[in-house]
Amino acid sequence: MKFRRVVTGVNKEGKSCIKWDSNIEPIPMRPGFGNIPMWATKKLPVEMTEEDPNTWELGTSLAGGSVFRLAKYEPGVAKRWHVTDSVDYAICLAGELWMQLDTGEEVHLTPGTVIIQRATNHNWENRGKEPCIMAYVLLATEGAKTTGW
Repeated sequence: MKFRRVVTGVNKEGKSCIKWDSNIEPIPMRPGFGNIPMWATKKLPVEMTEEDPNTWELGTSLAGGSVFRLAKYEPGVAKRWHVTDSVDYAICLAGELWMQLDTGEEVHLTPGTVIIQRATNHNWENRGKEPCIMAYVLLATEGAKTTGW
C-alpha cells in the first residue's frame, strides 16, 4: 500500500500553494512493522516553519510536539511493549489488531475502531491474516520526553 502526502503552504506572494507532494514509503522498524511518517511539530501550540519533518530523526513521540504517522502491522508482528509520553489517537483503517494492556485486558480493533491511549504501557498484535493499517496522532504530555523506537 502506498501513501501520498500533500502538504500546503504559502508562497512568496502570500497565496496558498502545494509545498510538498510525494509518496511516503514505509520504513521497516522491526519484523512485521513499518512506520510511515506523515508529519510532526516541534512545539504545541504549533509553530509554522518551512521545515519538512520527514527530514528529522523522529522516534515514537516528540517532547513538546506532535507526531502523525501511519503504521503497517503484518500478521505475527514482533512484540514491542512500550509507553509514550503522549496522548495518542489511534484509528484502525484496515485489517485487524489487538491492543494488550498490563492487566491482561485486550481490545480487538477493526476498521473504524478508535483508541485513546493515555501514556499507558501497551502492545499491538496482529493475529489476523491481512496487514493492519493504523493512523496515529501523538500529542506530547506536559513535561514529556521524546520516546524512541
